[in-house]
Amino acid sequence: MVALATPSRNPATGIRPPNRSKMLATSSPVPILKTAKETPTAGIKHRMEDMNLSLSPSSSGSSDGEGLPSPRKRARVQFKDVEIVSYDEREQGNTGAPEKSSAVVREEVRRAIQRHITGTDSEAYDRIKEIFSADPRRRDEDGMFPYDVPTHTTLRYHLLGLLSNVASLDRSCNGLVNAVLNSVWLGRDESYIKLYIRFLGNLAAAQGSYLGPVLKMLVSYLGDLPKDTGKLPGYAPVHVPEIYTRVHLAVRHIVSLIPSGSGALSPILSMQFPFDTDSPKANIAYTQNLIRVIGYTPELQADILALITEKVVKIDVQIQVDMDDLDDDEEEEVLHAVSPEAIAFGEDDDDNASVMSDESIDTESRRLKTIKDNVLKLDGMIDSLFEYYTPTFSSGTLDDKENTLDLLLSHFQSIILPTYRSRHPQFLLFHFAQSSPDLVDRFTTACIELIFTRTQPAITRQSAAAYLASFVARGAHISGEIVRDVFGLLGGHLKDLRDIYEPSCRGPDLRRYGPYYSTAQAILYIFCFRWRDLTTAAMEGDSIEQVDELELEAITFPPMVKEVLHQTIYSKLNPLKVCSPAIVSEFARISQHLNLMYVFSILETNKRIRMTSFRSLSVLADPRFSQAERETRAGDDLGYQLDAYFPFDPYQLPRSRHWVEADYIHWRGIPGDDQNESDSEADDVLDSDDDLSAGTGTDEE
Repeated sequence: MVALATPSRNPATGIRPPNRSKMLATSSPVPILKTAKETPTAGIKHRMEDMNLSLSPSSSGSSDGEGLPSPRKRARVQFKDVEIVSYDEREQGNTGAPEKSSAVVREEVRRAIQRHITGTDSEAYDRIKEIFSADPRRRDEDGMFPYDVPTHTTLRYHLLGLLSNVASLDRSCNGLVNAVLNSVWLGRDESYIKLYIRFLGNLAAAQGSYLGPVLKMLVSYLGDLPKDTGKLPGYAPVHVPEIYTRVHLAVRHIVSLIPSGSGALSPILSMQFPFDTDSPKANIAYTQNLIRVIGYTPELQADILALITEKVVKIDVQIQVDMDDLDDDEEEEVLHAVSPEAIAFGEDDDDNASVMSDESIDTESRRLKTIKDNVLKLDGMIDSLFEYYTPTFSSGTLDDKENTLDLLLSHFQSIILPTYRSRHPQFLLFHFAQSSPDLVDRFTTACIELIFTRTQPAITRQSAAAYLASFVARGAHISGEIVRDVFGLLGGHLKDLRDIYEPSCRGPDLRRYGPYYSTAQAILYIFCFRWRDLTTAAMEGDSIEQVDELELEAITFPPMVKEVLHQTIYSKLNPLKVCSPAIVSEFARISQHLNLMYVFSILETNKRIRMTSFRSLSVLADPRFSQAERETRAGDDLGYQLDAYFPFDPYQLPRSRHWVEADYIHWRGIPGDDQNESDSEADDVLDSDDDLSAGTGTDEE
């Protein structure tokens, strides 16, 4: 037989030209590290134990092959449960030049680094850079792999050499280090992954200046991944879940090995967050991976969750602004496009649509696509937060629940509450605060403290009143006792405010008496939704269903409720002129039907009152009014009235709405009132109407 000639190997670099006669056949590499087959979802700690990534000092390496050898034992190399089979020897058989030994390559690497550092000669140093810079996925014009791709064994031996000399890789070796950091590593076998992660840890520990670049490189793989990531010639494909697991193994190893690791990681996680223009899949994947980081860096929990909350609030506000500009048909198109029936999250089906060039679609279509992407983005990110918090509130101890709710409250007060038009992120609190009476009490108390604290900015107190009213009015798990307690507390607060404001009051003035009007609007809103719980029958133990069965004449209210409403409405401050017309008209209709109060005469009188006679146009500087509202309202009294913003109107995001569907009360009509209609139509709109009954039955009589 005539043996086929095999291209010889470059003796300097170990780079072998490809055997084109064998490239037509495909074969999977023999695994170097024999371990049990693992699922992509295996735990990080379990995976690190299997990969023997010990965090003790000895893990820096004192064994040959996968670690560092002891000089006295260099001649004998042993591996526990490891079988070394060269890919190239398997392919070549006994033909061709043999690979250099690990010891020889290690010495060559040491000399190359030293000569480069001293400035003597950088040729060998540059050849090592080329080895790590080569991309094994690159093909030539004929579709064949090029000659300059290093063999698996060559790459591994040179990485071992760098691991042995990591203390010498100072700033002068920045080019070589960057070549290694930017090399193609995630699609290789377990043995190489183990070695690469140990190199990263030793490098960051020995050369502190590389800690940031190492972490930045790893974090860059926590978002959306290019399709060819994990697909290398000669290796079994590595799927996305396994790629993420490998990255987390590396990050966990580094932050566990280096005391300052988590401190350096936190700002990198923030800086690497996907841009606003990035795809929904990129944002959702990054969010899920950030949450996964919390599992092994619990000290970063507050920072990471605050970062995600800031991002979802920003996206949510942008959606509300964009949706306001849509007509009914466009809004329907957006809602249909993001419905569960129209799209499956996490799939690649819409990748082509995501990469459509701006030139291929007109401006209007591009605008609608941006809104759809933002809705999908927000929905998936909030869904991930619900999944993260749920185990604590469903099975955690009371201390765990209270501590986690405190964390949510801190994000609420610092991020969500100051943001006007936030529509969905606050439902995390709405859902989890209702999980027990103790947590309901903690949230309502936090809001009441903000409302009552005079040192708080007026806008903060106004927002807190809206959140408290909406929580109590809409919360399905809020007891009637809580409703009555909050109603009484707000009524007492209104009395205190009247004592302060009425002596100098000349007429309604939102800017000067804002806390009074926001609190008054809060009790009107609570009454509209929860009047059954405020009746005498409810106080005596009847359910709301039993209250609905009562004859109209039998529905009565205790003196406390009557007194609070009467004193509030007939105050010199005239809240019915300033509170939202939608809420005022609905309250007027309900209170008249229940024979509680008749306020339509006040509304008629208020039509003849112009608040401009009591105050200046400076109210229009209030951030609660958008620029469009200032322009359209400047000519009438609407510019001086409270916005009907209640943050817990029905939740509409299609993917995550299942978390809260049982949490909020839908509008319940008044028995025997022919004008009453359900607000379910408003519930089905992403940016629902603020009108309590979807714009029906609220005309003044």
